[in-house]
Amino acid sequence: MDIENNLKELELLEDKDIEIKVKVKKDHKIDPNDCFYRIKLTYNNYSKVCKTKHKTIKKGFYVIVPTIYGPEIGIVQGRADDMDDILSQDEILEVIRIATKNDREKFKINQQKGIEAYDITLKKIKEHNLDMKLINVHYFLEDSKILFNFTADGRIDFRELVKDLAAIFKTRIELRQIGVRDECRIMHGFGHCGKHYCCSDVCNELKPITIKMAKEQNITLNSLKISGACGRLLCCLAYEYDTYLDEKKNYPEVGSRIKLNNKWFIVTEINIQSKIIKINSEDNESYHYIPIDIIHFDKNKQIGILKKKMDL
Repeated sequence: MDIENNLKELELLEDKDIEIKVKVKKDHKIDPNDCFYRIKLTYNNYSKVCKTKHKTIKKGFYVIVPTIYGPEIGIVQGRADDMDDILSQDEILEVIRIATKNDREKFKINQQKGIEAYDITLKKIKEHNLDMKLINVHYFLEDSKILFNFTADGRIDFRELVKDLAAIFKTRIELRQIGVRDECRIMHGFGHCGKHYCCSDVCNELKPITIKMAKEQNITLNSLKISGACGRLLCCLAYEYDTYLDEKKNYPEVGSRIKLNNKWFIVTEINIQSKIIKINSEDNESYHYIPIDIIHFDKNKQIGILKKKMDL
């Protein structure tokens, strides 16, 4: 019963609202002198492949890139060399320029203004008794707009809040509702592994994570161990999933029968990393661990025999 309850709990952590975008190569015009870099956008921590003629931009450099809100600071994460990845991006942005000293100073000032605006906005949210969680406040480089990212369980009527904020900050206001994974992406932090959250440091595009991914990798189905700070299943469950699926094609399925010393056994466990399978006798009174490379297995019949005699 505990296992059933745990599975139901884990099902609630699955991503059911994330669509997988099929990557299709676009006919982008590429100049032979173009260099490509992956650049993190500072207002939402998403990264984009951008092109430029500069060949010596180092990781960590600040550059100015175009966004839907106007020119904004971006942080270089490194060179992008995978042409399939580059060509499948909907749009390849072009770096406007390398950030100047004034750009960097303005960015730091805006960060401080965002912190101050955050405290003011929290008070206003409480005054209007809105059930929403403010994540961050971002001022853009050219003072074109202030962006307020927040999370909420449902739709929020924040029209009166927008009026108050516009009157206080005297500029264009945008409140944007984001998901819990995007919240972690923006907030940063450290996961169970001791490293930065994958969503803010490794992943760019969010993909649906399912319990099946954990099952295929024989990971313990414990919600405390396989869920992240966002309350969803860990992003890293997807990293080796396809590899496990491909590798398992070379293994008998759990429940298959193996003949050993003229006695039939049932496959009960597969360990891809150690290349060993566990087999239990049909009466469940004994079990053995067998290297996969000494088994001749017929996938169609789901029956296997040892290639050579083995002392047990």
